[in-house]
Amino acid sequence: MNVMEHLHKSLRDAALYNPEVQVAPFCILWPDPDRQWERVISRLQIEIPELYVLGDYAPDNNRGPAIWLRCVLAKTFLLEKGAFDPAGVKESKATYARADGIPIFYLPGVGRQDLRAVESCPYELKPLAELQYRGVIWSQHNAKDWTLFAYLKSNQGGLGLDVAQDQGSKEAIGMAFSHVLNEETERLKGKRLDKKYFLTLLTGGDPVRDILQWLDQGEAFQAGLDEVQWHAFVEVCRSEFQFNPAKDGLLAGGEKLARGQGPWQLAWKRFCEAPKGYPAIPQLIRRCEMPPLELFSDESTHGSWPQWNEEREQNLTKDLLGLAKYPDHEARKKIREFEKAHSARRHLVWAGLGEAGLACALEHLAVLAHVTEISLAAGGLDDIARGYETTGWQADDAVMQALSCVGSESQGEAIFAAIEAVYKPWLEASASCLQKMVADSVYPGGDCFAAFQGVYEEGECLLFVDGLRFDTAKRLGEQLEVRGLGVTERSKWVPLPSVTATGKPAAFPVRDKIKGLAGNSEFEPSVAETGQSLKGGYHLKKLMSENGWRILERMETGDGHGNAWCEVGDIDHEGHHRGWKLAMHLDTLLGEIRDRIQALLGAGWKRVRVVTDHGWLLLPGGLPKIDLPAPLADHKWGRCAVLKPGAVSDERLFPWYWNPEQDVALARGICCYKKGEEYTHGGLSLQECLTLELTVTKGKNQLPSAHVEVTDVVWKGLRCTVAVEGDFSGGRLDIRRSAGDEKTTLVMSVKPLKESGKASVVVENEDLEGEAVMIVLIDENGSPMAQLSTIIGGGEA
Repeated sequence: MNVMEHLHKSLRDAALYNPEVQVAPFCILWPDPDRQWERVISRLQIEIPELYVLGDYAPDNNRGPAIWLRCVLAKTFLLEKGAFDPAGVKESKATYARADGIPIFYLPGVGRQDLRAVESCPYELKPLAELQYRGVIWSQHNAKDWTLFAYLKSNQGGLGLDVAQDQGSKEAIGMAFSHVLNEETERLKGKRLDKKYFLTLLTGGDPVRDILQWLDQGEAFQAGLDEVQWHAFVEVCRSEFQFNPAKDGLLAGGEKLARGQGPWQLAWKRFCEAPKGYPAIPQLIRRCEMPPLELFSDESTHGSWPQWNEEREQNLTKDLLGLAKYPDHEARKKIREFEKAHSARRHLVWAGLGEAGLACALEHLAVLAHVTEISLAAGGLDDIARGYETTGWQADDAVMQALSCVGSESQGEAIFAAIEAVYKPWLEASASCLQKMVADSVYPGGDCFAAFQGVYEEGECLLFVDGLRFDTAKRLGEQLEVRGLGVTERSKWVPLPSVTATGKPAAFPVRDKIKGLAGNSEFEPSVAETGQSLKGGYHLKKLMSENGWRILERMETGDGHGNAWCEVGDIDHEGHHRGWKLAMHLDTLLGEIRDRIQALLGAGWKRVRVVTDHGWLLLPGGLPKIDLPAPLADHKWGRCAVLKPGAVSDERLFPWYWNPEQDVALARGICCYKKGEEYTHGGLSLQECLTLELTVTKGKNQLPSAHVEVTDVVWKGLRCTVAVEGDFSGGRLDIRRSAGDEKTTLVMSVKPLKESGKASVVVENEDLEGEAVMIVLIDENGSPMAQLSTIIGGGEA
C-alpha cells in the first residue's frame, strides 16, 4: 500500500458506523483551515472520484460552492453551465444524474470550528453547517483537523512515521507531499523523515546528480523546474553542499567541484564515472581560477583541473618532438622517463574525455621502446623469425595502438616523432638483416614447387583476409578467445613478392593446380592446365568447384558440410587508402572479421581457418624513397619491380614464387620506390612476409549462435523424452544437477537428438525422483546449446 492508497482508506474509514445504533452518514467532511492539503487535491481527485472541493463553480472539476455541494449530496449534479444561481437553483433547465458512493467534501480554508459556530458561520458556508450532524468529519482522534505533519506522524489513524518536528521539515512536507503520495508505506517505516528527505524527494532523490546537472545546464536546469522544485533544490544544496546556487552562481560551483573537498568529493567522483553525461562541466571549470602550481604539484593536487592536464599535454608534445635529436637508445630512455611522469594521467577523467591522448599513447610508446631494445638483426633465419614471433610483433602492435590515440594534428606530430626515433631504426635493421640472410641462402617461403600441404578436413572453411599482418592476427586471436572460441596459431612465410596477386593464389586450397608464366610483370599466376588468368574470379571459381570447394559470397554462411572458401575484411584496401589512419579503424575492421567467423561457426562449420596473402610496412610520414629509374623497370610497385630485359641495376633480385626463372627486384631495407608511401608491401621484411594463420573452433564455453529451443518435456517414471526445435544438428541430451558441469550428469548415457528433434534418457537413481535438475542440450564439442529446469518424474520445476 502506498501513501495515496492509505489516505483514501483513511478517508473512507471515517464513514464506518454501527448499523445497530446509527444511520449511514450522508457525507464525509474534510476541513483544512490552513489549506495544507490544497496542493495535492487535484492529484487526489484523479484517484478518488468521489472527492469534491468547495470553491468556485467548476463542475467538470468536481468543484463548486456550498449550495452546489448540497446538490451533490442530494445525489444530483448540476451539469448545465450557468444553472447555478446564488439565490437558489433554477430547476426548469436542470439536468440530474446519480452521484456514486458517499461523497467526500474537501473544505479548504474552513475549520471544524467554523462549521460548529452556526450563528456566526459565513453566509456562503451555511448550506454545509448542518452536515456536521448528518455526515462525519475526517479528523484526528483528539478531534483536531488533520495536518500533513499530523497525518504522517500520528499512529492513531495516520501513518505513524518518524517525522522530524522542526519548522524546516514541516515546510518541506508541504512542498514534497505530492511525491510522498507515491511512496510505499512499509518503506517509510523505520526511516527518519526530515527536511533533507523531503527536499531530495521533491528534487528526484539524488542531490549529487541534481547539482551536476545544474552545473552542466545552468539556466536551462532552473527553467525546467517550477518555483517549488527550484526552492527545494536550493535548500538541498545548502544542506548537502553548504552552497547556495541562487546566490553563489555557476562559477563558484565549478570551482568547488574541481577542488572536490568535503561533500563535493562525492560529486566529483560521480562526474568522473560518467563525464560524457555532463559535457559543459569541463568548460565551466576552465573558466574558474586554478590554484597556483607549486613545486610538487601533481595529479593528486591539480588532476581535477583541465588546465593542468592541458599544460601537461603541451609539455609532453614538446618532449616527444624533441626526441628527434637523440640517438635511438637515448630516445628509448627518454620515453621511459616520460611514461613515469605521465602514466597517472591515464586514470584521470580527462583521459576518458579524449583530452589526454599523448598520455594514453605513452603506454604503447613505452612498450615500443622496450621491445625495440632487443635487436632482431642477429643470428640465423630461425633466430630472427623466432624473435619476431615471440616479442618482435609487439613493436608493430604498439605503433598501431599509439597511432589510434591521435586526436589532433599536434598530437599526431608528437607521436610520429617518437615512432620515427625508436621504431624506424629497429625496422630498418631487421629488414636489412633478413634480406642479407635470404640473399646468402634460401627464402624460407619456398616456391610453387615445394610440397603442397593442402590437407583439409570435412567441415573446414577457409576464410581469406587480405593483409592480415602478424600483429593484427594476434589481436584478432585475442578478441576471439575473449568470446570463448578456441584459437590455434601457425606462423607462415608468404610467397615473394609480398603482394596480393602472388600471395592470395598460394592460399587457395587448389594451389597445386596453379602456375606462373614467364614475363608476367604483374605477378599474377594462371590455371596450370589451361593457362587461363585467375583475374575476375571466373576461372578460380570453376577450379575450386571442380575440386569440391564451395565459394561463399559475402553474406553466405553455408551449412557446415563439405569445404568452403570465403573472404572478408578490407584491411589492405583501407591501409592503401588511409595510410597511418588505418590504426584508428583497425578494431572496427577486426570486428567485422570476428563476427564473420562466429557466423560461420554458428552455421555448423567445425573450424574456420583464417589465411592471408601478405603483411605490410606502416610508417607515419612515409617510408624512405629509393630511386629506380623508370627506363629500367617494366613494372614498378611500392616495394617490388620487374626490370626490363638487359637492364643493369644494383637492386637485389629474388625469384618469383610462381616461376623461379623470373626475377623480382625488391627494395632495400624499408625503402619504397614511390615517394610518401606510409603504407605499402611487396618487399622482404618480417612485417610483410611472416604472417600468422589462425584456426578457430567453438570453445568449451562458447554458446552457439544458432537458436535451439526445448518445446516439450515428458516424464514416464525415470525416463525423460525431450523435443526441440531449431538448428539442433549434432546435439545431444543430458540431465545434470549443474548445467555447466558435465561431471554432475545423472543419466545412464547421453543420447543424440534424432532427425525428428527428439531424444530420451533414463536417470539411473530412482531415489532422485522429485528432485529439481537441469535438462541440458550440448553440441558435438560439449558446448551448451540450450537448458531447462525440470523435476525428475514430472511436475512443475
